[in-house]
Amino acid sequence: MRLLFAKRALGSVCLFLPGIFCLSSPLAAQLQAGQPTKQRQIGAQEPLRTTSASRVEQSPKLDGTLDDMLWQQATPISKFLQREPFEGQVPTEKTEVRILYSKHEIYFGITCFDSEPKKIVATELRRDVPQELDDYFEIVIDSAHDRRNAYVFQINPLGTQRDALITEEQRTDTSTGDGDPGWDGVWTSGARITKEGWTATVAIPFSTLNFMQSHDVIWGINFKRFIRRKNEEDLWSGWRRVYGAARISHAGELHGISEIGRGRLFIVKPYGLVGFSHFPSNTAGTGFTPGTSALYTGGVDVKLGLRSNLVANFTANTDFADADVDTQKFNLTPYKLFFPEKRQFFLENAGVFDFSMGGDNDLLFFSRQIGIDPVTGEEVPVNGGAKITGSLGKFELGLMDVDTRSSGPNPYANYVVARVKRSLWGGSYIGLMGIDKHSGNPFDNFNQTSGADTRLVFFRNLVVHGFATQTRTPGFSSGQTDVGAGFNFQTNWLELIAGRRKIGPNFNPEVGFVERADCICDYLDATFKPRPKLRGVRELNFEGFIFHAPDTHHVLETQEWQNTFRIEFNNGSYSDDDIVDVFTQLLTEPFNIYKNVSIPVGEYHWTRHQITYGSPQDRRLMVSFYERFGTYYNGRLNEARVRAAYRASERLSFNFAEQWNRFRLGITTDPEGNLLPARAGNFSVVFGSFQTNYSFSRFLTLSTLLQMDTANNQAASANIRLRWNYRPDSDLYVIYTAGQRFASLVATNPPQFYENRFAIKFTYSWQPRGKI
Repeated sequence: MRLLFAKRALGSVCLFLPGIFCLSSPLAAQLQAGQPTKQRQIGAQEPLRTTSASRVEQSPKLDGTLDDMLWQQATPISKFLQREPFEGQVPTEKTEVRILYSKHEIYFGITCFDSEPKKIVATELRRDVPQELDDYFEIVIDSAHDRRNAYVFQINPLGTQRDALITEEQRTDTSTGDGDPGWDGVWTSGARITKEGWTATVAIPFSTLNFMQSHDVIWGINFKRFIRRKNEEDLWSGWRRVYGAARISHAGELHGISEIGRGRLFIVKPYGLVGFSHFPSNTAGTGFTPGTSALYTGGVDVKLGLRSNLVANFTANTDFADADVDTQKFNLTPYKLFFPEKRQFFLENAGVFDFSMGGDNDLLFFSRQIGIDPVTGEEVPVNGGAKITGSLGKFELGLMDVDTRSSGPNPYANYVVARVKRSLWGGSYIGLMGIDKHSGNPFDNFNQTSGADTRLVFFRNLVVHGFATQTRTPGFSSGQTDVGAGFNFQTNWLELIAGRRKIGPNFNPEVGFVERADCICDYLDATFKPRPKLRGVRELNFEGFIFHAPDTHHVLETQEWQNTFRIEFNNGSYSDDDIVDVFTQLLTEPFNIYKNVSIPVGEYHWTRHQITYGSPQDRRLMVSFYERFGTYYNGRLNEARVRAAYRASERLSFNFAEQWNRFRLGITTDPEGNLLPARAGNFSVVFGSFQTNYSFSRFLTLSTLLQMDTANNQAASANIRLRWNYRPDSDLYVIYTAGQRFASLVATNPPQFYENRFAIKFTYSWQPRGKI
C-alpha cells in the first residue's frame, strides 16, 4: 500500500513531504575556515565563505591534470568539512580546487588527494547516469545569485559527466544525486588517477550558464566530494547534515569575474530519424495499424536565453525515440502505479513546474499525461511545443504550451501549463499554478486545473506546507477540490511529520497524477535517528507512523500503522525491517488483482512484516535481498526480491533484478461475481530485468535491457541502444525495442500491445558564435 504522505527512503539523510525542504537545528559551532567576510542574512550561524577566480587570457590545458602552469595563478580552495559521517570534522582526505576564467569560459582544476589511490572507485563511463557508486566531485553554481537555483556539474575519476538543475533548493532521491538530471549542458571535462589521488579539469562556457552580466560578477558556489569506500561526503559550504549541496542558500560566494563576453544561450538542434515499426494482428480495431510501417521523420529543438536564468525552449515534430524504456512493475494494489518522466523536452527545467500535493507521487502537473496514452502506453505524436522557464527577480516562472495530434484511440489535444512562485524568506515561497487541456474527445473536451501552494520556514527546524487546488471537468459541478496542509520538524536526531488532506470525490486533474480521490487523509510520523558509538554503524532509525484515510462521508477506507527499524553501516550496507505493518482496507467494488481473479467487496484486515538487507556499495558485486510476508486481504502474500549489480570494469557492468510474488488466497470470485475454488485464486507472478552496459569510451556506449513479466501474455521484452556522443550535445542513436516502451498509468494491470521498433536517430547541436 502506498502512502499519501512521503516516507523516509533508506539511505536518505532526512524525511520530507513533497515540496518541503528539511532544515536543521542551530549550528553548534562555527566553521574552522578562517575569518568570514560577513554573516548570512537568513539567520544562520554558519559564516559565509568566499573565494575568487583568477583571470587568464587563454584556456589552460584540459587534459585532466594540473600540469599547466596557468593553474598556479589561482589560490587553491582547501578547507572542506565533513557532512557525513562526522558532521563538521576535518575530512579524512584533502581536496583542493583552483578557479580560472577567460572571456568566454570558467575553469576548475580539482585535486582529490587520497592516501590509498588504489582503492579509488571509478567504474562509470556513461554520461548522465547516477555516479553514487563511484568517487565523484561536484560543482554547484548559482550564477543568478538568487540563493534558490543552481546548475550542477559532476565528474568521477574517469572524467564522466553528469549535469543537473536544482530548482528552489529541491532535493532529489539520494540514489540519483543532487538536482534534476533532465537538464543537459555543453561543457568539457577530463580526469586522471595519480599516485596521490585523482585530478580533474572542467571548462564551462558562460553560454551554458546563460550568463549575460559582464562586470562585477558574484556567483553562489559550492563544492562537494564523495569518497565511495568510506561513504564520506565533504562540502566546502553548507556542510550540516540536514543541509547538503542542494541548499543553495548556504552556498559560498565566488568573486573576481569581470570584463567577460556575454554568454547568451542559443542552440539549434535538428534531428532526423529512419526505421520501422511493427504491430501484431491483435491491434486491429484499436486505432493502431497491424503490420509493418516505415518510419522517416525529422524535427528541431531550439534553446534561447531570454536573459540570465530565463530560457525559452521550442520543439517541432518532437521525437522521444532515445528516451529510456520503463521498468516493468506488477500492481498489487487497487491504486495507480507511478512511472517517472523520461523524455528530454519535459525533463529539462521540470522542477519549475513541481506542485506536490502531499502524496508519495501526487502531482498537480505530471508531464507523462502529455504525448503518452495513459492506458496503452503508446506514444502520441507531438506536433510541437514551447516552454519558458527560469526566474525574474524573486519570481520563479514556468509557461508551457504543447500540441499533440490524433493517434490510435487518442484525439488531438492542446495543453497549456503556467506556474509562478514568489520567493519569501529562507527558502519559503508562495505559488500559483494553472493547467488547461482541450481535446477532440466529444465526451471530455476540456479539463482545467488551478491551485495555490506555500512553503513557510520557521526557526530553520520547522517547515509548514499548504495547498488548495480545484479541477473543472465536464459533467461535474462539485467535489472537485483537494486541500491539504502539513508540517515537518527536523533535527539531526529527530524527525516529526504530520499532515491532513481532503480530496473531493470528483477531483480529476487529467494532466496530473493522483493515486486516489474521495479521501480525508491524516498522517503522523515520528523517527528517532541516534548515532551510537558502535563499530561500523553510522545511524539507527526507529520509526513509527499512522495513516488514517476515511472517505469524505467519514467511512473508513484505509488505515495503516507501522513500526520500522533501520540500521545504516559506514560501508554503505543497510538493513530496513518493518517489525509490524497493520492494514485495514475497505473495498467498495471488486478488486481485480490478477487476470480472472478478483477479491470481493468487503472490509479486510491484515498484518505484514518486512526484512531487507543491502550489501556494501563500494564492491564490484553488490546484492540486496527483500522479503515481505504476512496476510493480505483474505489470503497470504509473499514478496521476495533480489537485486544484484556487478561492475566487471569501468567498461562493462551487469544489473539483475527479480521479484517473485506468491499469492495464496481464500475465497475468490471471477469478474462476474461467481465463487471460485480456493485453488483458482492461487497464483505466482515473476517479473524482473537483466541489463548489460558496455562503454567503448566515455562517448560510445551500448546498453541492453531484457525484461520479463509472467503476468503478461507477451512475457518478454527487450531494448537495445547504442549511443555515440560524437560532439558535445550531438548524438547518433541506434535503438531496437521489442515490447512496450512506456507503461500504463491505470490502476489495473491491462494487456499492452507488443511492438517491434527499430530506429536510427541523428541529432546535431549548433550554437552560433558571437553576440546575439
